[in-house]
Amino acid sequence: MSKKRAAVGAIILVLITTFLTFTVSNVVGLTLGDKVIISKQNYEYFKSIHKSYKKILSLKGFIEENYYKPVDVSKFEDGMIKGMFESLEDPYSVYMDKKEFSNFMEHTKGTYGGIGVIMTPGTDGFITVVAPIEDTPGERAGMKSGDKIIKVNDKEVTAEKLDEAVAMIKGKPGTKVNLTIMRPGKKEPFSVELRREEIRLKTVKSRMLEDGIGYIRITMFDEKTSDDFLKHLAKLEKKNIKGLIIDLRDNPGGLLSECVRIADRLLGEQVIVYTQDRTGHRKYEKSDKRHVDYPFVLLVNGGSASASEILSGAVKDTKSGTLIGTTTFGKGLVQQVKPLNDGTGFKLTTAQYFTPNGIYIHGKGIEPDIFIDLPEELKERVDLTDEEDVQLQKGISVLKQKIAKH
Repeated sequence: MSKKRAAVGAIILVLITTFLTFTVSNVVGLTLGDKVIISKQNYEYFKSIHKSYKKILSLKGFIEENYYKPVDVSKFEDGMIKGMFESLEDPYSVYMDKKEFSNFMEHTKGTYGGIGVIMTPGTDGFITVVAPIEDTPGERAGMKSGDKIIKVNDKEVTAEKLDEAVAMIKGKPGTKVNLTIMRPGKKEPFSVELRREEIRLKTVKSRMLEDGIGYIRITMFDEKTSDDFLKHLAKLEKKNIKGLIIDLRDNPGGLLSECVRIADRLLGEQVIVYTQDRTGHRKYEKSDKRHVDYPFVLLVNGGSASASEILSGAVKDTKSGTLIGTTTFGKGLVQQVKPLNDGTGFKLTTAQYFTPNGIYIHGKGIEPDIFIDLPEELKERVDLTDEEDVQLQKGISVLKQKIAKH
């Protein structure tokens, strides 16, 4: 059945293209009696499609018969479709199989059913706990960084098949899962039973800094980021903040709509961003008159991309706040995400975006208003103190000056 499915998939792809080509040919061609005369261009294209059809089946057969290992032909269909997207030579346009698309959508939504533990394949062959997420079943059960998960529901698991183990650990909230753990310093493995919950990936964190300055860190823009941002901002405003630092460093982006909603809270009445498709059609995103009445700065670096750059570009172009750090990544393309009926899906770049002043930042990035880089020896550190973080310190310094003049 798998061979038949792959072959049928290949034929369907070709026949759809052939059908569309033939239909167009009939529409634009001339008729002579009961015959259709098509243009030379369409005729040549029709012939090339027929050749491609024969080529695909020929190659498929040769691979099946001659590859040095048995071939899983059920993967041929996904492989051919992936190839179509790869031929665009656009790293942001991709076809995803069921597993890849499910993981992608889970990441975008920011929630999943599980125990709230970040895991990685250890070099010793064991699945190793990086850290439990705060206030999740994993943390409450006492799981620690460095723990080795060796069994899930009494079935042995290894780092080599991390994805399978993760799929077993995840599940419907309210259900239970049993893990067997080997902990460094303990002689014997032990078991722990956890009840799965809906785990929320926290993309926004906040705290108060010195002299009435608030700090908000945004790690990405998923479906809940703007709601979380507004909640954190409201809490800081109740403490009568005089200025705000928004940290977008190493934020790879995410959903445009979430970024726009955050920008709307920060900026006055203006264009936030506009997108333009291949036909030249433009779509504008705008903010209203309501905005914060205190100064703010944005911290950015080479890892700030996409939606992070949309927010940064709007702030810089309108001089609403100050950008501090290093030049951003430079991704000025917009993707549409489409699910397919069989559980697969794809991302396709459909437009470019421009800052309010019409600047196209793709491949160039956005230069900060104040350039300051971290020392090389600190760039790989994940536990920087506020005092060591020279970009943060510069943000505090700039805000103090602005507050004094405000």
